[in-house]
Amino acid sequence: MFKKELPTAPKSKLKSSVQRNLRQSLLTTYPLLNAYIDEILPKKGSLEAMKLPDRATLYVLDGEPLFFQVDTNTLLPHLKLVHRFPAGFPSIRIDRGAIRFVLSGATLMAPGLTSPGGRLPSGKGGEPEGLDEEDRWSRELEKGEPVVVRAEGKTEACAIGFLVEGTKAVKEKGKGPVIEDAHYLGDGLWRLGTD
Repeated sequence: MFKKELPTAPKSKLKSSVQRNLRQSLLTTYPLLNAYIDEILPKKGSLEAMKLPDRATLYVLDGEPLFFQVDTNTLLPHLKLVHRFPAGFPSIRIDRGAIRFVLSGATLMAPGLTSPGGRLPSGKGGEPEGLDEEDRWSRELEKGEPVVVRAEGKTEACAIGFLVEGTKAVKEKGKGPVIEDAHYLGDGLWRLGTD
C-alpha cells in the first residue's frame, strides 16, 4: 500500500466533534484499547489529519502518527502505536521464513502462518480476548478484520493489514493469501516525517 516514499503534506486540525467520533470508532474497532484511550487520544489533545496519496488520511497527535484510514474504511493503527500498546490489537505470528517477504511488501500467504513457527488464533473461546500462553490470539478472526502481524523470535510487530480470509478458513485450506496491502516496517508510511 505504501511501498513508495510518501510526500509530506500539510496537517489540518480536526474539530472536537470529529475527534470524538474517531475516538468512538477506535474503541468500537479495538475494544482492548479502552484502558489506554486517554493516553492515546487525550481529551484536550489536538489531533491533526494529514492527507496522503490514494485517498488515505493519517491522524497525528503532537507529531506522533497514531492511525490511518484509506477511503472511509476502518481505522488502522500506525505501527508506532502498535509498538506502544501491543496488547490492544488482535495479532497473528509469521514464521522466520516469511519475515523478509512481509518486510518487502509482499502479500502474506498462509504457509507463513500454518508452519511450525507461525501462530494462528486458538479459537477455543470462553477466554478473555488476548494472547494465550502459547502466543496465540484467543478467538478466531474474521475476513476483513484488521490484524497485527508479529514475527517469530521478534518482540515488535512488523506489519498490519486487513484479513482477506478468516483465520479458521486459513487453517482449513493452508494456502492462499491472508493479508494484502499491509503497512509494514520501513514502508513509505513508516518513514514519513510528521513533524
